[in-house]
Amino acid sequence: VQLQASGGGLVQTGGSLRLSCAASGRTFSAYAMGWFRQAPEKEREFVAAISWSGGSTNYADSVKGRFTVSRDDDKNTVYLEMNSLKPEDTAVYYCAGDQRPWNPRVASRSNEYYYWGQGTLVTVSS
Repeated sequence: VQLQASGGGLVQTGGSLRLSCAASGRTFSAYAMGWFRQAPEKEREFVAAISWSGGSTNYADSVKGRFTVSRDDDKNTVYLEMNSLKPEDTAVYYCAGDQRPWNPRVASRSNEYYYWGQGTLVTVSS
């Protein structure tokens, strides 16, 4: 599976963006998908994850209520809708996927994902 993230850009505080992660491969619907981000000089951190069925999601506390992860298996795409953006949301955002069975206790761990996209930059100006 190859992942291609897109949709990043420059937005003002309080604005919105929708990131997309397009996947190649016929088995996309079997993959749990996650979004992670890495700000300059910081560790990569978990943002959100969605199960293969789309029925379960996980969010980092810092984005709960503002971000929504979803998927469209017909389009082999997972989305991250980001609202009420803050300067601290500025980072390179990465999508990731894995075929392991969904486990909400580990869905936030980057080492649980085998496939990674190249990242898309989100900049939130104050």
